Amino acid sequence: MINKTSLALALLLATPLVAHANADALDALFSPDYMPPDGEAEKPFSMDGEFGLIVTTGNTETSSVKGAVNAHQELSRWSNDYVVEALVKKDEVETDDGKESKTSAQKVFLSGQGNYKLTNPDHRLFAFASYEDDRFSGFDYQSTVAAGWAQQLWNDEATSFSYSIGPGYSFVEKDDGESLNGAIVRGALDFKWRISDNANFRQAISTEVGSHNTKSKSETSVSAKINGSLAMKLSLLLNHNSDVDADKENLDTQTAVTLVYTFF
Repeated sequence: MINKTSLALALLLATPLVAHANADALDALFSPDYMPPDGEAEKPFSMDGEFGLIVTTGNTETSSVKGAVNAHQELSRWSNDYVVEALVKKDEVETDDGKESKTSAQKVFLSGQGNYKLTNPDHRLFAFASYEDDRFSGFDYQSTVAAGWAQQLWNDEATSFSYSIGPGYSFVEKDDGESLNGAIVRGALDFKWRISDNANFRQAISTEVGSHNTKSKSETSVSAKINGSLAMKLSLLLNHNSDVDADKENLDTQTAVTLVYTFF
């Protein structure tokens, strides 16, 4: 028999997803607040910080700093997620005037998603916004707004799986000043697996399909607790843009080992 983990992994490979809502969805907007059963309510607010540092000296001198803050807010009618990520890398290079430290990677990413719960709290309407400034990607900035249908397919003691899909608009400006603004369709999948009391696996995928550019992101991570609030995380991040300059790669990859501290 196919278990939930196998089903979720299969769904992650099947794109695109087609979502549909039943006729009661609009009526649900005016229904009373949903209250979870006693003992099952999630924490109203949780937040963790992620930090990684790599420094090399000697024949090659480099330094890389990766940081992130992830926050989740769970209310009776809303389930909200906020993300802030930053990456800076500096390399020491030879110049005519001797060795000089130069920035070779600099990226900031911000996003927020609000999910409004309908009569069935697993059925939701979402609104999403993001902003990315990647200095060496060939884009001055990339920003997205989107809204649509979201659903928590399941959430049990071992695994959880959710998706969202809907139309939106992308605001993009390249380094040369060219604008690639246009309508998009955004889809996202999020699968979590609690391997044990101290280890967790997560696979998150999103794609924004537009006429000018298709932007996709995948993050695969495994984390293990060191103590009650501190964990070590191994992650693989893939960023892909279909339309880039001739001297740029379509795919950027980032492999990191970081420490994660849970504040709340």
